[in-house]
Order: sequence, then structure tokens, then C-alpha cells
Amino acid sequence: MDLVAAVDVVVVGAGQAGLSAAYHLRRRGFAPYRAGAARSPCGFVVLDADSAPGGAWAHRSPSLRMATVHGFHDLPDAVLPVPDPEAPAREVVPGYFAAYEARHALPVVRPVTVRAVRAESERPDSRLLVETDRGTWSTRALINATGTWTRPFRPYYPGRFAGRQLHYAEYRGPEEFAGRRVLVVGGGASAIQVLSEVAAVGETIWVTRSEPAYHEGPFTPEYGRAAVAKVEERVRLGLPARSVVSVTGLGPSVAYRRAEALGALRRRPMFDRLTEHGVAWGDEESAVDAIIWATGFRPEVGHLAPLGLRSPHGGIALTGTRATLDPRVHLVGYGPSASTIGANRAGRAAVNDLVALLGDPAAPPAEVAVAVAV
Repeated sequence: MDLVAAVDVVVVGAGQAGLSAAYHLRRRGFAPYRAGAARSPCGFVVLDADSAPGGAWAHRSPSLRMATVHGFHDLPDAVLPVPDPEAPAREVVPGYFAAYEARHALPVVRPVTVRAVRAESERPDSRLLVETDRGTWSTRALINATGTWTRPFRPYYPGRFAGRQLHYAEYRGPEEFAGRRVLVVGGGASAIQVLSEVAAVGETIWVTRSEPAYHEGPFTPEYGRAAVAKVEERVRLGLPARSVVSVTGLGPSVAYRRAEALGALRRRPMFDRLTEHGVAWGDEESAVDAIIWATGFRPEVGHLAPLGLRSPHGGIALTGTRATLDPRVHLVGYGPSASTIGANRAGRAAVNDLVALLGDPAAPPAEVAVAVAV
């Protein structure tokens, strides 16, 4: 085993949730990892698979502007400067993340791909081994913040379509669909963004598995808490996680208003099958040039499989952010914290919990504390 270093906490992922966790680890007194540092364990490290800051934002479509972003919350102790509404989100947010990493001197090591996490032994207090493409890290605890972007989900439908098919993760703007007839699948914010752009240059058909949920009125804190509670209940029971966005419903966003003005929100039910030239509902066939699957993502947690955290229901049961079956492991940006504001809160909660488990690194040694008390 090629051991890189022993640390107290490994954070996997440097998106919103991972950076929030890293900030709170440093604030609570965990020392940032430095290559070649003599101290062992030496606090915490953040392992990120990308070659540059930005997380999933760096991979979003160039056509996604800050004006059409479906909500964004500042990282702890760093207000996002008011951006140009027409600035590409894939430039603004990664720049903000890069400045944040530098300002707080966060120990992000990249690019590092985590392949597996396993326990060093069967003892419940043993260390965890984080196996990567650049060696193995030994840690007392792990905060998983890998998000969902790397696991796009596309449902199976029978038949074969000979035209262009792509998932929203591959979508790079409406230009290639100019003058084309495009089928957009999905009932969330991503589908609305695509409709608002492609309908301006071509013809669109919108299909969803169920009737889209519309939310009238403002997204109040009370409404947000109710949505989070629904997702929290699922992960507490070990059911497959759903994102908060999936239960909040569609609201009057900039993209929604644009799509509505273009007449692109005339929803049809899901088709029965794919055909060579399009899709079919029973005997009715509709020819299209392309299909864009805006059908969401699944959590990227395959590297945690050796820990045996999945419940019989298929999800990872959580108590707060802590894996119910293993207190050494926390998941942030997962289920109820899969939003920018939720990720911030989850990062703080995970660190508070780990301080209780590992001890407060900022506390004086026990013998010193006793001497002062006497």
C-alpha cells in the first residue's frame, strides 16, 4: 500500500458542500494538510477529482447565465460579488470557489480520483483507508461531498432512436439545435432551462413522466423547510435519496418565464417507446431530430461500497449527516443537503459531529486543563 499521509479527516470533493466542510474544519482547529509535514496525523485534506476549482459548476453549459441559475447561496464567510446577470455561471462560480480556496488556505489536492474507501480493520474505532489514483490516505473520519454531476441518470425505454441523444450533463447550449425539432424529457429546472433556450431557435416537444409540480408564490423559509423534511425522512429510512429541488416544484424563474413566453410549456405525457425517427404513444408517432434527457442525476457514492453502508432499501441511511451504520462517515450535499444553502449547513453540522467523535483539536491537552482547574 502506497500511503500518502495519515490525517484526521479526509473530505472528498471540493464543490459547495466540500468547501463548506473544509472551512468549518479549519475554523474548529483542524490543521490543513501540507505535503511533507512532520506532524502525523496532520488535520485534514480535501481530495478533488477535477483539475481546477469549481465542482460541477465548471461543467455546466456555457449558455447557463447567472440570471437563470436556479438559486445560489454564498459560501460561509464569503459573499459572492454581484455578478453580471449575463455572465456564464461556469465562469463566475468556479472563480468564486478558487478565490475562496485561496482566501482560507484550504488544503485541496487535485486532481485525485477516489476509487474506494474501506476500514483498516473490523474494529469500529479503526482508521479508514481512502484509496485513490495517487496513493492511499489513512484517516480517522471521512466527509463525502462528491455530489451527483458525475452520475447522470437516463431511464430505459424500449426501441431505438437513430438521431442525436444526450443527457443534460452533455448539453452545451441551443446552437446545434437551430432549426431542429427537439424532444426534451424531464420535469425539473434543467428541462425548463433547455426549453427556454432551444425553443428560441427551433421547435420543442416537452414530455414528463408525471404532471409537473408548480409552486405558486414565493419560496419562503417555511416552504423550504417542509421540502427538506420530506427528503430527510427518506434518507433517515435508508431510501434512495432525492434532491431538495425535486420536491420544491417549478416556480416563476427567469427561464420559466422565457419558456412560457415561447409557448414551450405545453407538456405531454411520457411516450411508450423510442422509434427510429422519434418516439411513439401507442399508434401515434412523432418524428424528432434530437432527444435531450433532462432526467436528473444519482449520488456518486460507489467508492463507499466497501464500507457496506447501503440499507436494504437501496439508499444510505443518515442520522443528520452521519451514516447511521458508521459514525466515522458523513455525507454532505446528499439528499436533504443537495442544495447550495443545504450544503453549507451540512458542512457545519458534519464538522460539529466529528469534533464530538474525534475530540476538539483546539482544546488544551487534558493534563493542562486539570492543572488549571486545580
